[in-house]
Formats: sequence, structure tokens, C-alpha cells
Amino acid sequence: MSARVDISKLTLMDALDLASLIEVEAFQRYTHFAEAIGRRLSNDAGGFFASMAVNEKKHGDQLAERRRELFGNKPAKIRLEDIYDVEAPDVGAPSWNMSELKACQVALAAEQKAYAFYDAALPGVKQADVKALFEELREEEAEHIQMVEAIIAKLPPSAAIDLEDEDAE
Repeated sequence: MSARVDISKLTLMDALDLASLIEVEAFQRYTHFAEAIGRRLSNDAGGFFASMAVNEKKHGDQLAERRRELFGNKPAKIRLEDIYDVEAPDVGAPSWNMSELKACQVALAAEQKAYAFYDAALPGVKQADVKALFEELREEEAEHIQMVEAIIAKLPPSAAIDLEDEDAE
């Protein structure tokens, strides 16, 4: 997980751009996972990744709208290339036959990674409005962790079973 930005010099606009791009990266990664794995059952890893992509897009859109309301179309200084794996799930995490439980665990690790990013960034933040935003985002990531943990707790035992290769026989 990394961001090539100087946290101590972030303005509120920069921080909103950074947070929005973190969500964009996670959306793109979950979308890629969902498309790569596909859907074979009504509740499988591919479907779960697709639902996580929807959640990440929604959160990213909310942050982008907030940024537009405050700063209009002022050009961003932070780019997608400036971040890597801040919240996005690990590139090598999925497998074609992974269980729904394993998919949930991948998402849980990603949410924990995002929480850790904002938590670690806070001591370096100098501006009060940026600090407040990062505290808010850290709390939202804590809520996302609880959401995924609640999903895991409700999974049936069959959700832990990896899918079998239909062509194996």
C-alpha cells in the first residue's frame, strides 16, 4: 500500500482527490476480479466482488461530488498513478474457483488496509480540515470492516467450499 504524495502538504482538495482515487482503484480492481472469475452461482466470489465494486464506486462518487461542490472543476494534482494498493484488494488474491468466504476475506483485508492507511497518515497531516476528513474516512473504513465481518458471520458453511472444475471429470 502506497501513495506518492506528501501527506503533510495536502490541501483539502488534494485529500478529497486522493480519497476519491483510492476508491476508484478499489472499484477497478474489484471489477477486474468479478469479470475474471465470472459468476457460476447466485452467491459466489465473482458476485461478491461485483457487489464490492458497486460499493467502492458509490463511495468514490460521493467523494468526487463533495470535491466538485467545494472546488468545482479545478484541476487535480493527485493522479491515479500516485497511489497503489491503498484499498484495492491484492492483485494476486483471486482464483477462478475461490469460495465466497475467501472472497469476503480478500475484501476484509482490503478494508483493513484502507483503515491502516488513514490511521498511519493522520499523524503527518498538518491541516485541520484534512485531518478531519481523514478521521472521517478512517471511521468509514472501520464501518466497512464491520460490514464485511457481518457478511462473513452470516455465511452458510457451504460458502467456505471452493468451486470444483466442471470439466475435471
